[in-house]
This record gives sequence, C-alpha cells and structure tokens, in this order.
Amino acid sequence: MSNARIALVDVNNFYVSCERVFDPRLEGRPVVVLSNNDGCVVARSAEAKDLGIATGTPWFQLQSQAKAWGLIARSSNYELYGDMSARVMEVVGRHGTWQEVYSIDESFAGLVGEPAQLEAAGRDIRAAVMTHVGMPVCVGVATTKTLAKFANRIAKQNPALGGVCALEAMPEAHVAGIQARVPASGLWGVGGRTATRLKMMGIESIADLKAADPALIRKKFSVVLQRTVMELNGIECIPHIEERADKQQIMFSRSFSAPVTTVAEMEQVMTVYAQRGAAKLGEEGLRTSSMTVTAGTSRFAGGEGSFPAATIRFATPTQDPIVLVRAAVAAMRQSAVAGASYLRAGVMFHGLEPVTGPAMLDVFGAGAPSPDVGGVLGDVRNKFGAMAIGIGIGGMAEAPQWSMKREHSSPRYTTEWKELPVVRA
Repeated sequence: MSNARIALVDVNNFYVSCERVFDPRLEGRPVVVLSNNDGCVVARSAEAKDLGIATGTPWFQLQSQAKAWGLIARSSNYELYGDMSARVMEVVGRHGTWQEVYSIDESFAGLVGEPAQLEAAGRDIRAAVMTHVGMPVCVGVATTKTLAKFANRIAKQNPALGGVCALEAMPEAHVAGIQARVPASGLWGVGGRTATRLKMMGIESIADLKAADPALIRKKFSVVLQRTVMELNGIECIPHIEERADKQQIMFSRSFSAPVTTVAEMEQVMTVYAQRGAAKLGEEGLRTSSMTVTAGTSRFAGGEGSFPAATIRFATPTQDPIVLVRAAVAAMRQSAVAGASYLRAGVMFHGLEPVTGPAMLDVFGAGAPSPDVGGVLGDVRNKFGAMAIGIGIGGMAEAPQWSMKREHSSPRYTTEWKELPVVRA
C-alpha cells in the first residue's frame, strides 16, 4: 500500500483569529465578525458561541447586550483576511507534496510517511503556521479527503490531541467508536435533508453510512454520496480540484506544466487567471470587493524559495475583467522575483455580493473604462496607495457616507502602509 496521505489544514475561527493576531486583547473574549454594512454575524469565537450567539444574528439584536456580555464586534476586513489566508496557505504549501486550497481557511495537502511520521508532520504544519503567521490550525490526516475532514473534526473536538489527528495512528476500535457516535450529518458533504433521508433507511451514524451498499446509495441518492461511502472505506474518489466557487470566495489556480521564471511570464499568467476568475464571477452573477493573488516555487527545489502574495481591495465591488486583470498584473509585478522557478499561481476573490445593477462607472453604458486611463490610475495607485487617485467618487480622499458601513473595522495591518501596527518599548 502506498504511504501517500492527505492532510486537511483548517484555521480555527478564521476571521476571529485574524483579528486576534494583531489585537491580543481579544484573546479569551467573545468576538463576532459582522457582514457587509455591519448587518449580521458571519463569524464567532468559541466564547461567543458559548453565549448562544448564532451565525446570521442581526447585530442590532446583540448591540444592547454587548457591553454586559463583554462582546466585541469587528467589521469584515476582507483585505486583512485575504492577505492572512494567503500567508497561511503559503506556509502550508511548504510542507506538502501538493496543495489544494479548498477555501479561505482550509487547504488540502499531500503528505508521505508512516502513521507516526504523518502525525509529526501535522504538528510541524501546526507549529509553522503559528510561528510564521500567528494563526491556530487543526490538522487531520487520512487516506482520503472525506476521512481527512473527519480526522480534522476529531482534532478540533479533542483538546488532548493537541490539534492534530492522524487517523491511522489511532486504534481502529477507537475510530470505529467515534464513527458510531457521530451522526451522518456531521460528515463532509452530508446535509440535513440527506441525513433525514438516510435516517429513514436506518442509516444514522457515520459508521452506518460506511457500511452501506455503495450501489444502493448511488441509486437512492447520487454518485456524490456514493463516493463519500467509498472514501469512508479508504478508496480515494474525490479528485484534486484547483478551481472552486462557493458563497465565500471564488478561486482559480493552476500548477504549471513548465516553470515560469520571468516577471513578464508571470504577468501573462495573471492576465489569463484573472480573466478566468472574472468569467466565473459573471457566470455566478457576482462581483468582488477584494482579490488575492499568489504564486509559489517548489519546496523541494534547491535554493531559496519564493512565495509572493498580495491582496487588493476595490473601492467599488466589480466583475470587470479589465479592472481585475490590471490589478492582478500590477500586484504580481511588484511581488514576483525574476529568475525564480514558479510552479503554481492563483487568484482568489473575497467579499462577494450579487450584481443588482450596473457598475458605478458604467451608468452611461460606456462599457469598460479606457485602457489608457485605467493604466494610469493603476500605476498611480500601485505607487501611492489605493486612495491616491480615481475617477469620480473613487478619487475622493475620504469615502462618502453612503459607502459600505464598517464602524467596527480593524486596521488593514498587512496591506496598508498607514495602518501598519506600531510597537512601542
């Protein structure tokens, strides 16, 4: 049997953890992160969960009790979150034979070794992310993605494991006991409705689903759930996917067939990838308020590695490919190192919202902005900052009152010179 395994690395309470990295006073306190315009809760610390605060709770319903509870609210800071995500993923990528960024806070990675070595590798990843980024993660390691997700769940819910669970390092009877206790709805890819239908067939736990007939499951449900059953039995069925879209972000990434070694080539890569991502935004009827671009060399190559990453926040949410391409190219031009042998790159869009009307600059039906004007604006912004120049409202030094409400926003610590943290002795 091959000793190649899959690790699922997941940041604990990602948005809240990003805020705590730069504000240690938030440690141990109930913290919630709010949606666009400070509307409702989109992320909660463990302490906030203990207060019974649910995701989606409107902030105005909590505001009157916040002081009594010691509850702290933060506005969504997508620029900070995107940049911190890129940093986490870059560190995780150093430890894997391959990497698939699954979402803003999760990444699959390939590991090789015996059970004890896999557990040690998981601890190395956890320690490296904490050391270099300051973010707490849990690591689950198993033979398939489904089992890796399950192992990650075990790591999160059992503090004695220290945040790492290599499934094969645990006694089989212990694993079987957990699977018998956890309902099928606690498994990756099994929603509430599916769990209800499974229960009607006498399939209530993960162990029950593992023992089910894959052919029957496919007939009654779908090939997707059949794959889940097979993965529970150690048969890898879910392929490595590099393009992904969900409600939180859209990502387009690829590994290269041949190394990219010049900045000019990397600009070409960004031109293609940003356009592909923009096309996906159009297909989903979405626009983005920020974008993260990343690239990386092989961790096994000799010499010093290079893992450039940059996050760009847009004054107005957009799906305009010209705007996105120019931003991606400009960001990577500043970050990429000439001569480095890059083997992968990607773009990720955050802060997604539905397109409900024409873009701010397209009210006269003029289409995309002039390439020459857009190029000048991009050059000025790259040199002097995002607020240095713009067309119309975008050129105002201060955001207008009707812009997105962010009364509880933390600084953009890692992407804005004026908002860098200050340390005093």
